[in-house]
This record gives sequence, structure tokens and C-alpha cells, in this order.
Amino acid sequence: MTVARTICLGFFAVIAIGTILLMMPFSTSGGTWNNLIVALFTSTSAVCVTGLSVVDPGTYFSFWGQFFIALLVQIGGLGYMTTTTFLILLIGRKFDMRQKIAIQQALDRPGMSGSSQVIRSIIATTLIFEITGVFLLLPAFVPKYGWNEGLWLAIFHSVNSWNNAGFSLFKDNLIGYQSSLLVVFTVTMLIIFGGIGYQVILEMYIWLRDRILKKIKTQVLSLDFKVATSTTIILLILGTIAFFGIEIRNPTTFGSLNLRDQILVAWFQSVTPRTAGFNTIDISKMTTAGLFITIALMFIGASPGGTGGGMKTTTLRVLTSCTKSILQGKEEVLLYERKIAISLILKAVGVLVGSVATVILATILISLTDPTLDFIQILFEVVSAFATVGLSTGITGTVSTAAKLVLIITMYVGRVGVLLLMSAILGDPRPTNIHYPEENLLVG
Repeated sequence: MTVARTICLGFFAVIAIGTILLMMPFSTSGGTWNNLIVALFTSTSAVCVTGLSVVDPGTYFSFWGQFFIALLVQIGGLGYMTTTTFLILLIGRKFDMRQKIAIQQALDRPGMSGSSQVIRSIIATTLIFEITGVFLLLPAFVPKYGWNEGLWLAIFHSVNSWNNAGFSLFKDNLIGYQSSLLVVFTVTMLIIFGGIGYQVILEMYIWLRDRILKKIKTQVLSLDFKVATSTTIILLILGTIAFFGIEIRNPTTFGSLNLRDQILVAWFQSVTPRTAGFNTIDISKMTTAGLFITIALMFIGASPGGTGGGMKTTTLRVLTSCTKSILQGKEEVLLYERKIAISLILKAVGVLVGSVATVILATILISLTDPTLDFIQILFEVVSAFATVGLSTGITGTVSTAAKLVLIITMYVGRVGVLLLMSAILGDPRPTNIHYPEENLLVG
């Protein structure tokens, strides 16, 4: 079995186990057996760190059901290979070559050395951020809900924020906390750092440590760090400005709020499509322009190596830099004075084409199964599922069973990745020494 198939089947196995657990009577608040489609959809959404839900998790599921959702989100955010590798480390076993290759592909690392150290640092980083998030959220939840429920709310939302999943135990998601600076700051920071990638966080830590300790050694930041951070900052700023400018005249979203809350909501709405499905406004009441901007941000998604989904920020930068080079008449693609290999450009093109094809196919299928739905609602739901975001205009629970199955498959494809899934189906690519003659073709 190929490594790609191992990873894909691993996610499938976790989804199956999660479905069984969520079907049990002790997982529902009513104490009855859960519906298979509801359990399967919720399990897939959790493992794929999406957050789309056909029911209200806060009232439909019992504490154990909510606990299983949080656990599945944690496993999905870390990734199947990271989780299983951590368990191998706990029982003291050593990696074989196959496991090292699997970790390399799962984490998109350039080499196989230091795999155990990478896994330990990922687990440590996850715990540090999630525990910090819990302590920051306690003052927001405990005064209203008491220590027991307030602590669980803080844990659940911190885990979902860091892993870029959008499950919330509140009926209105986080709309009730849209003016809470503490909740908005904590959730958005967890989303950003969770989606930016572990390598970027590690480099950031080393850079800060060297500055604080005043070490003479100058750290050379990697191209991954520069591209991920700069693209993320640009998208967050542009998104905030765009939402503020478009929705400020909409009385059902921004218009009725004061300036401070309008800025907070615009900032939150710019962060959450990257790719966590929390919302502090009613998505269904956004303007068409606002929905389309959200779709674009969701499709781009987070950065490689993080807990988010989407096409990825690095893919966007490679494609835009490629376009820039073509317009300037250059024959090579440059980023921060570094030449981008043709193999990476082809991979970026493959990711874009595969992602667009998946979204188009899923949109067509749901348009056929549920013809009464608006196109923008269907497209929004499909992109949210593919990019593992979890934002919705409110149609998730009302679509047909066939549409739910399409969304389940779309979430799975978005989580494991288009290229990895194709590699699992077709097998690992084999290098060839055959070279064919070159010929020109009219393009554009």
C-alpha cells in the first residue's frame, strides 16, 4: 500500500470510528440512537476540521457527544499521521522508513530527518496555544455559566479555534460575543496561528528568542516563513477593509453597530474564512458582494503545515508571481530573490485546477439534488466544505440527504488534499527518462 493510500485510509478510519461513537445513545442529549447521516456528517466535519453541522451541537449532543467532537477535531487538526506517530512515541517504538516517508508527505516537509522531534514540537505547540486559549476564554464564560460549564465551553472553543474548526456550543455561534474584545482577540489569534503552520511558528519563536537573548547569530528566515506571513497579513488587512466598506451600509450585519464593534466584526469576518467557521454576524444576511469575498477568502484558505484547509497561501503567491513574471516578459518565477522550481509551479497549477474542478462538480451535483436553492448559497456551502471552513448561510441542515453526502465527500477531499487523493487512487508517480520534442501552442 502506498503512503498516500495509508494517509487517506487513516482519515477514513477515524471518520468511521467517530461516526460509530456519535451514533451511540450516550452521545445524544435525548439518550436515543443517533441518525446515521447526522453522525457521519458530524464526524466527517470534525475530522476534516470543518465545523459544518446539520444539527445544533450544543443542544443535540450530550457532554460525551461534544467531547467526541472535540477529540475528533483535535485528531483531524493534528493529522492522522501526526496523531499515530505521537502514539508510537508514547509506547517507545522507533520509526521505520515507511513511517518517516508518511510523516514527510503528511507534513509536506523537505526531508525525513528529525521526524520525532518535529512531532514532539507540534504536540507541544498545540498544547501551549490551546491551554493559553482556555485561560483567556475563562473570564468570558465562567461568570455567566459557572465553573464547570464555563471551563468546558473554554476548552471546546479553544480546541476548535486552534484547529480551525467552527463548531460552537452556542445556538448563535459567537454572535453574542461580537463586541467582546477578549473573545474576538483570543479566537482570532488561535485561528491565525493554528492556520499559519508549525514551521512558521517555530521560526518565529527562534527569531524572538535570538532577539531577546541578543545573540550575534543572524537567523535567515525561510521562504516559507516570508510567503506565509506576508500573504496572511495582506489578506487579513484587505479582508477587513473590504468587509467594513461593503457591509457598513447593511443594517442586518454591520449597520446597526457602533464604530468599535463594526471594526471588531470586520476583523473577525476577515479572519474566520482562513479557515474556521465561527461567525459573529448572521452570514445569511450578508450582501452578495460580502458573500463572494468570503468565498474567495475561504477558497484561498490557510498556509501549508497548519490546521486550516483551502488552496493555501503559498499556492496563491506562486501563481500570482508566475502571472507577474509572464506580464514582465521573464522566463523564471521569483519570490523574495529566490527562483521557484518548475516542479513547484506545476504543483501549484495542479492544486488550483483540482480544487476548481472539485468545487464545480460538487456545486453542479447539489444544484441537481436541490434545485430550489440559490446558486450563491450552494457555491458558498461547497467552498466552505472543500476549504474545511464551516461557515454557512444556514442551509446545511435543510439540504437533501444526497446533498449532505456530496458535502461529506467534498469535506474529505478538501482535508486530505486533491493531489494526495489522486496519488492514492492512481499510485505514486514514476519518474521517466523519456523526453518528447517541444512545440509551440497558442495560449491566452
